[in-house]
Amino acid sequence: MPYRWTEDTAPDDSGAVSHRLVLWPHRSLPRRGFVWFIGATMALVSLPLIAVIGTAALWPLLVFVAIAVAGVWFALHLTYRSGHVHEVLRFDARSLSLVRRDPGRAARDWTANSFWVRALIRPGPVESYLVLTDGRRELELGAFLTPEERRALSDQITRRLAALR
Repeated sequence: MPYRWTEDTAPDDSGAVSHRLVLWPHRSLPRRGFVWFIGATMALVSLPLIAVIGTAALWPLLVFVAIAVAGVWFALHLTYRSGHVHEVLRFDARSLSLVRRDPGRAARDWTANSFWVRALIRPGPVESYLVLTDGRRELELGAFLTPEERRALSDQITRRLAALR
């Protein structure tokens, strides 16, 4: 799952527990796979050029092949940039905070009293839309997760919040 839970115990002797959840989007193509994919694309697109080696037609075709491979490179590079999105949820018995970081934007954060916060699955723009609500405001969480992951995460957050009360 593209999220990780960590728990911290307060440094004093109170025994208070603090939960931290970090969420990030899926990375279906790692950097090493990216290199292999670009290499394979270049090799397969260059195969038809073998027939025109030594002719005047090679150079115009080579330009189009280079533009096609550069386009694929650029498109995949943009998807890696979107992979830098991540959300950090921290909560203990008194407070809850959520920070969302997107590339090219300032961090957005939200805080509330954790006693009033609930994790709910609602109908929304995506299936199993996960929101955190304190009764007055709603905040989306993990929009980049699959519906099954959002349902499982909602259950986990609900159990951890209930244990703190």
